[in-house]
Amino acid sequence: MKLKVPILKFESDLWSYYLAIPKAIGEQLIEGEDRRVICTIGDGKPIHSALMPKGDVYSIYVKKDFMKKHGLAEGDTVEATMEKDRSEYGMPIPESFQVLLDQDTEGSEYFHMLTKGKQRTLIHLVGKVKNVDSQLAKGLAIMHHLKEEGELDFKRLNVLIKEYNNRK
Repeated sequence: MKLKVPILKFESDLWSYYLAIPKAIGEQLIEGEDRRVICTIGDGKPIHSALMPKGDVYSIYVKKDFMKKHGLAEGDTVEATMEKDRSEYGMPIPESFQVLLDQDTEGSEYFHMLTKGKQRTLIHLVGKVKNVDSQLAKGLAIMHHLKEEGELDFKRLNVLIKEYNNRK
């Protein structure tokens, strides 16, 4: 579904900008508790996001670097394409991490016991680095951590990721 929506600025230091999606359109894309969508602004890369309630609209977060890269500013109206996100994790998973999940049964079991939000956080940690070797190091550290701890402890995981990165 295509629509024209404004880019607005949050009155918060935590988040910067968002698209204001009309409630009626957002509600067409929400299924039960699942609010995950894929939004494409103009000819940009698809944004995997959740529709977040904000007053009389839903919001989709737009990062500052996306705004800068596309020459957008607060108050601009953009054409956006919205669709339901039917992917397994609500975001793309790096191939390197998928291979680890496919090969490490025990690690995969622990990973899949986590909430969808924690799974996305770990996928994002791996995917935010572009170098495949660094992705693999992070992925291996995550799998090791989950198998050793049985749960997610971000402080310990960060220490382990540093150790794995230094093994190169």
